Amino acid sequence: MLNAPRSRVLVTGAGGFVGSALLARLCQDGLPATGVMRAGRLADQCVRGPALEADATWAPLLAGHEVVVHAAARVHVMDDSATDPLAAFRAVNVEGTLSLARQAAAGGVRRFIFISSVKVHGEATAAGHAFAADDPLAPEDAYAISKAEAEAGLMKLAAQTGMAVVIIRPPLVYGPGVKANFRSMMRWLEHGVPLPFGAIEHNRRSFVALDNLVDLVALCIGHPGAANHAFLVSDGEDLSTAELLRRLAAAMGVSARLPRVPTGLIEAGAGLLGRRAMIRRLCGNLQVDIAKTRRLLGWNPPIRVDEGLRRAATGLPR
Repeated sequence: MLNAPRSRVLVTGAGGFVGSALLARLCQDGLPATGVMRAGRLADQCVRGPALEADATWAPLLAGHEVVVHAAARVHVMDDSATDPLAAFRAVNVEGTLSLARQAAAGGVRRFIFISSVKVHGEATAAGHAFAADDPLAPEDAYAISKAEAEAGLMKLAAQTGMAVVIIRPPLVYGPGVKANFRSMMRWLEHGVPLPFGAIEHNRRSFVALDNLVDLVALCIGHPGAANHAFLVSDGEDLSTAELLRRLAAAMGVSARLPRVPTGLIEAGAGLLGRRAMIRRLCGNLQVDIAKTRRLLGWNPPIRVDEGLRRAATGLPR
């Protein structure tokens, strides 16, 4: 078992949404940790690191660390401009990750925590069903394929070297500083824009507050039951799209304007605008079962959905 209070933790992607929050939490807990940033102004407890590439040299940064939390990645985007997106994702998320992990094992790192994605299981669940952590993987897009391949490579490396690997697969993460579609929804609600999702009340989607995800990662740094397992994480309460928007609006102190437009009409309009995939996510189901996480780690989400949404709303730039 790792002695968590004395573990020296290296956090990659420390300038990002998850990595920066994790580094702040570890420092708050008094756990010696160093963040690695590729670009931008260096934050406290951070150092400059190499690009996540197959030939990057990590040994000087890894020296003296017992645990690596790997939050850096080439992230999923709606409109990828790469000529070959899969090759671009593989170069960073597979080859870059495995190079880092091999150097970590060679340097005496005892545990490697990989922030993956629920998307390795697929894009949607059937009504009334949820992904479980040990279900077969079925990635569909280039980003998810690269994450699944990295997971497989890391587990193989764990078997070869004895370095423990922990994989955490979050669904959509929200919290202070959230960007992309979640931030857009907050802006639309803030400005009173009518959102035609009032009729989408029967789907269910899992989400995870940033503080809940960070809490699980912090636990996995030293928990003996985490070694060589994959875990799903969520807030433990699944919401319909309409309910999410209503509760997000309440957290922001505004009224949600949600006309009840038939789902088929929404999907037809989205098709004309080239946004069919985004609307399918809003209208469909994507649930995760965190029973394994609860059972093996004794973990429960420390904050409820409404508190998570309130914290996200507090962090919305004005």
